[in-house]
Amino acid sequence: MAKAIWNNKVIAESNDTVVIEGNHYFPRGSVKQEYLRPSDTHTTCPWKGKASYNTLEVDGQQNPDAAWFYPDPKSAAQEIKDRLAFWKGVRVES
Repeated sequence: MAKAIWNNKVIAESNDTVVIEGNHYFPRGSVKQEYLRPSDTHTTCPWKGKASYNTLEVDGQQNPDAAWFYPDPKSAAQEIKDRLAFWKGVRVES
Protein backbone atom coordinates (compact mmCIF):
# COMPACT_ATOMS: atom_id res chain seq x y z
CA MET A 1 0.00 0.00 0.00
CA ALA A 2 1.45 3.35 -1.04
CA LYS A 3 0.61 6.40 1.08
CA ALA A 4 1.17 10.10 0.41
CA ILE A 5 1.61 12.03 3.68
CA TRP A 6 1.94 15.74 4.32
CA ASN A 7 1.57 17.74 7.53
CA ASN A 8 0.98 14.46 9.42
CA LYS A 9 -2.11 13.60 7.34
CA VAL A 10 -2.56 10.82 4.81
CA ILE A 11 -3.45 12.61 1.58
CA ALA A 12 -3.80 9.46 -0.54
CA GLU A 13 -3.38 5.71 -0.21
CA SER A 14 -3.72 2.94 -2.74
CA ASN A 15 -2.49 -0.51 -3.76
CA ASP A 16 -2.83 0.65 -7.38
CA THR A 17 -0.23 3.34 -8.06
CA VAL A 18 1.63 3.76 -11.33
CA VAL A 19 5.30 4.69 -10.89
CA ILE A 20 6.80 6.88 -13.62
CA GLU A 21 10.13 8.66 -13.29
CA GLY A 22 10.18 7.74 -9.59
CA ASN A 23 6.79 9.32 -8.85
CA HIS A 24 3.77 7.37 -7.60
CA TYR A 25 0.62 8.36 -9.47
CA PHE A 26 -2.40 7.65 -7.26
CA PRO A 27 -5.89 6.98 -8.66
CA ARG A 28 -7.99 10.13 -8.27
CA GLY A 29 -10.50 8.21 -6.15
CA SER A 30 -7.81 7.33 -3.59
CA VAL A 31 -6.90 10.98 -2.97
CA LYS A 32 -8.73 12.80 -0.17
CA GLN A 33 -10.35 15.62 -2.12
CA GLU A 34 -10.89 17.75 0.98
CA TYR A 35 -7.13 18.49 1.01
CA LEU A 36 -6.96 19.67 -2.63
CA ARG A 37 -7.37 23.27 -3.76
CA PRO A 38 -7.36 24.40 -7.39
CA SER A 39 -4.29 26.09 -8.82
CA ASP A 40 -3.78 28.05 -12.03
CA THR A 41 -0.31 26.52 -12.51
CA HIS A 42 0.41 24.44 -15.61
CA THR A 43 3.58 22.93 -17.04
CA THR A 44 4.28 20.88 -20.14
CA CYS A 45 6.16 17.61 -20.40
CA PRO A 46 7.33 16.66 -23.91
CA TRP A 47 6.04 13.10 -23.66
CA LYS A 48 3.25 13.29 -21.04
CA GLY A 49 1.57 16.54 -22.09
CA LYS A 50 0.16 19.47 -20.13
CA ALA A 51 0.12 19.09 -16.35
CA SER A 52 -2.28 20.85 -13.99
CA TYR A 53 -1.65 21.38 -10.29
CA ASN A 54 -3.45 21.46 -6.96
CA THR A 55 -2.37 23.15 -3.75
CA LEU A 56 -2.60 20.99 -0.63
CA GLU A 57 -4.30 22.48 2.41
CA VAL A 58 -4.13 20.60 5.71
CA ASP A 59 -5.00 22.09 9.10
CA GLY A 60 -4.77 25.63 7.73
CA GLN A 61 -1.33 25.13 6.17
CA GLN A 62 -0.88 25.29 2.40
CA ASN A 63 1.65 23.57 0.15
CA PRO A 64 1.29 25.36 -3.21
CA ASP A 65 1.21 23.19 -6.33
CA ALA A 66 2.26 20.06 -4.39
CA ALA A 67 0.00 17.73 -6.41
CA TRP A 68 -0.07 17.41 -10.17
CA PHE A 69 -1.99 15.51 -12.79
CA TYR A 70 -2.40 15.25 -16.54
CA PRO A 71 -6.05 15.85 -17.48
CA ASP A 72 -5.46 14.74 -21.06
CA PRO A 73 -2.11 12.91 -21.23
CA LYS A 74 -0.44 12.12 -24.54
CA SER A 75 -0.78 8.57 -25.85
CA ALA A 76 2.57 7.48 -24.34
CA ALA A 77 1.29 8.38 -20.86
CA GLN A 78 -2.32 7.17 -20.93
CA GLU A 79 -1.68 4.99 -17.86
CA ILE A 80 -1.58 8.13 -15.66
CA LYS A 81 -4.92 9.53 -16.81
CA ASP A 82 -7.13 10.28 -13.78
CA ARG A 83 -4.14 9.96 -11.40
CA LEU A 84 -2.28 12.43 -9.19
CA ALA A 85 1.34 12.57 -8.05
CA PHE A 86 2.95 14.60 -5.27
CA TRP A 87 6.17 16.47 -4.46
CA LYS A 88 7.30 19.52 -2.42
CA GLY A 89 7.74 17.70 0.85
CA VAL A 90 4.92 15.19 0.46
CA ARG A 91 6.32 11.88 1.70
CA VAL A 92 5.31 8.79 -0.26
CA GLU A 93 5.73 5.50 1.55
CA SER A 94 5.33 2.23 -0.30
